[in-house]
Amino acid sequence: MDDLIRQEVFQSCETVIVKIGTNVLTTDDDRLDKQRIQCLSDQIDRILKTGRKVVLVSSGAVGAGIGILELHRRPDSLPELQAAAAIGQPHLMRTWDDALAETGHRTAQVLLTGNDFRSRQRYLNVRNTIRTLFDFGVVPIVNENDTVSIKEIAVGDNDQLASMLATLVPNPLLVILSGVAGLFSGPPSDPASTVIPLVKKPDESVLGLASSETSTRGRGGMHSKLRAILSATGMGESVILASGRNDAVLDDIRHGKATGTLFLASGGSMPAWKRWIGFTTAPAGMLTLDDGACRAVRDGGKSLLAVGITAVQGEFEPGSVVGLQSKEGIEFARGLANYSSDELRGIQGRRKDQLPSGTHGQYGEVIHRDNLALR
Repeated sequence: MDDLIRQEVFQSCETVIVKIGTNVLTTDDDRLDKQRIQCLSDQIDRILKTGRKVVLVSSGAVGAGIGILELHRRPDSLPELQAAAAIGQPHLMRTWDDALAETGHRTAQVLLTGNDFRSRQRYLNVRNTIRTLFDFGVVPIVNENDTVSIKEIAVGDNDQLASMLATLVPNPLLVILSGVAGLFSGPPSDPASTVIPLVKKPDESVLGLASSETSTRGRGGMHSKLRAILSATGMGESVILASGRNDAVLDDIRHGKATGTLFLASGGSMPAWKRWIGFTTAPAGMLTLDDGACRAVRDGGKSLLAVGITAVQGEFEPGSVVGLQSKEGIEFARGLANYSSDELRGIQGRRKDQLPSGTHGQYGEVIHRDNLALR
């Protein structure tokens, strides 16, 4: 049954997003593993021959730079990390370009920061660039622009970046290749732990299975991967987490064989506009709602009214993306606010007939249902 589900998941996708971590792509001495990259490139070629598109999200620039500089560990300072990324990125791209050229494919480098997703126009520009590269038969190779990225504009890590890219391409399947074989039932080092082959309804409970171990060369750990997976499944996409050190991992996925952990989409496919609102841009502020408003928005399909707001956090202008949370602090939705933070503080808790004249646009709703996405 598991194999039949996997076959259906692959057959129904149009685009495969393959995210590969630093620990898969580098050797113990922090050099790029060219043999591994060629092995993965050959499998990507076989996916492309099925008529599907592939987006490759490749870590490894910092790791490659560490090796070239002959450093003994990952730098702690931001300038040194950025320098390592600047040195390693062209080497990483050249290696992928040479490997994919072996089977006749051209590549393109796409470097992104968080601002490319927070701005709606830049987000659409990225989408148009990737789709045009598809039209030209080119494989986009995406990485966070670590040479300039700082905390304020960072995506976070390439797991999250890969999840966000799923909002940009048609009918994606997200494949995260890691140094571990999937989601384990317990600590991976425990001989009694086994890989969970299928998670039918991914939710926050899976975070309890995350190992506390983090990579020595990459930024992410299992907790980061599971957060990215929950974002992708929440917007209607399936995800496979598997070992990138398995020489046939992408072939197995293409054939629908059981490898790693398959996380099934937890809801129906979401329109692109709502995907951007709900999953690709950080909220400029947060609105706390009372229990009635939470039920109306989350369960009743209603717009958000000022009367249900109990607190406003952050500073933002009309049209900004804001998060909605319960009184317990659990965020469950995001939407485009019709009012600024200052205006909302003046009208929170008020009914429609109590809104002062001259309030921005005289909107009846703080967030209209059409501009709201549940998470």
